[in-house]
Amino acid sequence: MDNQHLGADDPRWMEVLGRLPHDFYHRPEYSELEGVTNHAEPRAFWAREGEKELFVPYLVRRCDELFPDAPAAAGVSDVVSPYGYPGILLSEAGRKSPEFARAAMEALSESLRGDGVCSAFFRMHPLISEGLAELFPAGFFTASGETVAIDLSLDARVIWKHIRDSHQWTIRKCRRLGFEARMVPLGAHIDAFMAVYQETMDRVRAKDAYYFGREYFEKLATMEPYVQCCLVEQEGQAAATCLIFECGGIVQAHLGGTKTEYLNNSPFHLALHFITEWSKARGNRYFHLGGGVGGSNDRLLHFKRGFSDRTHPFLTLRLITDEAKYRALTALSAQDAHVPLEDRMQGEYFPAYRTLH
Repeated sequence: MDNQHLGADDPRWMEVLGRLPHDFYHRPEYSELEGVTNHAEPRAFWAREGEKELFVPYLVRRCDELFPDAPAAAGVSDVVSPYGYPGILLSEAGRKSPEFARAAMEALSESLRGDGVCSAFFRMHPLISEGLAELFPAGFFTASGETVAIDLSLDARVIWKHIRDSHQWTIRKCRRLGFEARMVPLGAHIDAFMAVYQETMDRVRAKDAYYFGREYFEKLATMEPYVQCCLVEQEGQAAATCLIFECGGIVQAHLGGTKTEYLNNSPFHLALHFITEWSKARGNRYFHLGGGVGGSNDRLLHFKRGFSDRTHPFLTLRLITDEAKYRALTALSAQDAHVPLEDRMQGEYFPAYRTLH
């Protein structure tokens, strides 16, 4: 089995994607953008044995930025998926060979350890990675909730029937009130999008990771036709927006929000329904709404489930590639937070040394 790590500028990255079902989250230009946003190096692991192929993009982050004065952090790094659902891709032949899949992931772990990487966190793709867990031992992946998708192969009347009654009522109300949804070029509407999105993030008290600067959206705007923007307006004023990705028959709801003054009318319902109709008309297979925020009372997930009864398990992969280095960094984190090391090691957050509190 041959395996290599590719840079985002390596032409083989796109050659591999040309043979494998993939999403926009797997493309090199998206990983490059995520690399800039996260101050990380975008790379991808590729393993091949005949027609068996495994591919996964990732970002390399330096750990000495967390603990700049600690010798234990010098030269140590970790790996994380770009934001979204990049996940592991497997060729059809690779999916039929658990031995290949397991050997490829072992090769990934060994090569990362050799490069000074102590841990790796990957987010699987709920649609493309479906059935992937069956190739690996129990417990290899971690169940991290579920996501919602709309099956666009269904008749439009069936799709509408699957929408919750209260959502249907809201969509009709928005239309009666004169709200109109349309697709617009992101580049020409960055100001409108950012105003709505940032106000939404402020209102929900989002974590810093959900805030993006203008440069981020300007770069996304250059990635047409994969990147589209749905804008909902009332009397020419932006009320709600949703940024979407379209690739390989899958439309992804990426980022979006609603202006506070329009919250009572819920125009974001109209945005998602418009995107559904638009996506279906373009011959796409799924409109993936994504998941929630976690917890037992997940209002975001409940909202999304009002558009479809189709859910998919969301899996993550959490690898400790170098136990000694991982434990040393976690000890530094525990010391800074004045908590016992074992409490830190056994916490839910991964990697433990990046726990925010």
